[in-house]
Amino acid sequence: MSRCHQASRPILRSLQQGSRKWPSSVAPIALQQHFSTTSTRDLEVGSTTDSASQSAQPPPPPPPLPSPSTSGKPKDPDWDQRKLDPNTTTLRWAERRLIKAGTPPIGSRRRRVAIRTSQNIPFEQLPYQCFQEARKILNEDRQEKLAKIVEQNEKIQRLEETDASAFRGGEAFKQRRLESMRRYVEQLKILADINDPLVKRRFEDGLGDMNKPIYRYLADKRWRAMDRKIIMQRISQFFIVPDVLPKLEPTADVKLFFRGQKVKPGEILDSRLTEFPPRLRVQVFDRGERLLSVVVMDSDVPDPASDSFARRCHFIAANIPWDPTKTDLPLGRLADPAAADNSSMGTTVVPWLPPTAQKGAPYHRLGVYVLEHDTPLDVADLRIRYDGPGRDGFSLRSFTDRHGARPVGFTLFRSVWDEGTAEVMARHGIPGADVEFKRPRIRSLKPPRKPRGWEAKRQGPKYRHLWKYTKRIA
Repeated sequence: MSRCHQASRPILRSLQQGSRKWPSSVAPIALQQHFSTTSTRDLEVGSTTDSASQSAQPPPPPPPLPSPSTSGKPKDPDWDQRKLDPNTTTLRWAERRLIKAGTPPIGSRRRRVAIRTSQNIPFEQLPYQCFQEARKILNEDRQEKLAKIVEQNEKIQRLEETDASAFRGGEAFKQRRLESMRRYVEQLKILADINDPLVKRRFEDGLGDMNKPIYRYLADKRWRAMDRKIIMQRISQFFIVPDVLPKLEPTADVKLFFRGQKVKPGEILDSRLTEFPPRLRVQVFDRGERLLSVVVMDSDVPDPASDSFARRCHFIAANIPWDPTKTDLPLGRLADPAAADNSSMGTTVVPWLPPTAQKGAPYHRLGVYVLEHDTPLDVADLRIRYDGPGRDGFSLRSFTDRHGARPVGFTLFRSVWDEGTAEVMARHGIPGADVEFKRPRIRSLKPPRKPRGWEAKRQGPKYRHLWKYTKRIA
């Protein structure tokens, strides 16, 4: 509360108490004296005349109260649905809820207001002369880029038909030259559409075709602007490198969801929330189809025998076909026995084990690693190696070296002991719920020292309140 409000509160309170004591005909006059130039005598005479004239007439009846059905504005029946519509919502809490659910609102708030209040005029037919003239210039530039693309494709075709013996470098030089020309064609495709307002609008609305280079480029640029920086910070902050892998440079966007709730990288989650497999949203930015594998590993399993920490594998799914048009990867559906052998969805090698932590132990780092490999992995061999007792002592470094896999995506969450951990461990038969870790008390190796100086002078009962500062603390 500001100082003005504090100073005016007693004055307002006294005026309110005084108005209750005054008659109804005198209270307005007393309040009007502060804002009128009329003398007090005139006001008193006018009030006496008015009261005499009003006493002869009965007071009018009070106006009827408005009924609830007709009072206020009519309620919009579609308002509840439009509050969480990503195309038209402008409420900040609704935007946060949509982002948390993984369906962010389109464009800007001004854009959504325009969509809600406009007459649905096509974007390319907006009646603005400057806008239409700018689109003509952009269209001319696009035609120039398309002509260069056609020219480069003709050069690539002629180079492919040329014998490799005609080059001094042979076949290797020819392949390097072809690869360079193809990269230049991809750059021209991006430059042809980079300034198109229709392309940018589709991308902001989430309607872009990820098979086209321009949408992959825009998505990669947006991911590297913030999300990738956060992931790289978490990799350094939680020492994923070098504790787990010698090097980790993510090239794919990986987002984690537990029961529809988006998880921030490194967030501490309740053990009841992580009891069931999560859902991943994996977005790759290079064209073509590839095979992915997902590994979830706990890097901080306490080992009291060696007074250190070990590792445990919590989930492995292998041979998942993926391309830029796919984003949703529900690990719980992969764990379903009906879909376990479906080659179009991948294969579950090690089923989901709920992450748990013992009381007194530090937080556990649960890393979600997305690996890419060129050839399919042997599922039977993986189950023999890592399922059952093979979970304990799992090494992701040896896994990637043995199977030729490359880490392309990463995210993580943390787990600690909470009020639901014991119930989760009991439901899934995980031992260790009755174990509590405590830090050992380390005694000082210095010999006792006699008090001296300031301490020696203040050892008497008079200075008992200072003993806590002078006594030796082990």
